[in-house]
Amino acid sequence: MKKNDLEFYDVSAENWWNTDAKIYALYHLNQPRFAFFDRYVSDWKGLTALDVGCGGGFSCEFMAQRGVAVSGIDQSPKCIAKAKEHAKSQNLGIDYQQGFSENIPYGDNTFNIVTCVDVLEHVADLDKTVSEIHRVLKPRGLFLFDTINRTLKSKIIMIWLLENLLSEIPKGIHDWNKFIKPKELIKSLKYKGFENIEIKGFDLFGNNLPQNDLAYLYYKKTGGFQARISDNPSVMYIGKAEKGTLYSSQE
Repeated sequence: MKKNDLEFYDVSAENWWNTDAKIYALYHLNQPRFAFFDRYVSDWKGLTALDVGCGGGFSCEFMAQRGVAVSGIDQSPKCIAKAKEHAKSQNLGIDYQQGFSENIPYGDNTFNIVTCVDVLEHVADLDKTVSEIHRVLKPRGLFLFDTINRTLKSKIIMIWLLENLLSEIPKGIHDWNKFIKPKELIKSLKYKGFENIEIKGFDLFGNNLPQNDLAYLYYKKTGGFQARISDNPSVMYIGKAEKGTLYSSQE
């Protein structure tokens, strides 16, 4: 079976904004994600932001509705087409472009903020992605992200349970070997010139079996998540990093 199968996003593009589609569950992560990001951004209005791996536009539209000048890139042309279509229907002027995280189609020092959610565990080259995000950020700009830790617990929950047993996530969408330990991401961030890095657990599933059951029942009933920020990054984690005032000598 093919792993890290990103064709799923092309297949899902047409139903991206369908509230009955499974992909729409990702929409419900905006609120808890940005509640965390708000700790570091006191006022979003008037800022410039890029969403790397924007899919059909959930995070882009969330930021645009807060008064942000938003751009979004995704490797899927079908997702970009759907994102443009939906933004137009909402009268949101978002700049969408098809592109890859390893070669971001924007100039140096362009954005106050780069977001990258549910994406780093899929990219072809993590270090190149981090380098490109650093390049397009303005000095002291913020990189806001979440991703999946590479642990036995994440394999059990994300692969064995959600993909193979419950089929809540398409089989093959993830490759456990591409999940990223926090220390690996921190090393890459520091090497490329990021400072003031903070990482927290992004808990969608609870920390024990009863909590796991309740989280799943809540998801089945509502299509959403009871996400919490925690000190336990064993499955998913969320974080921020700040671009230093000087370029890394390694870029």
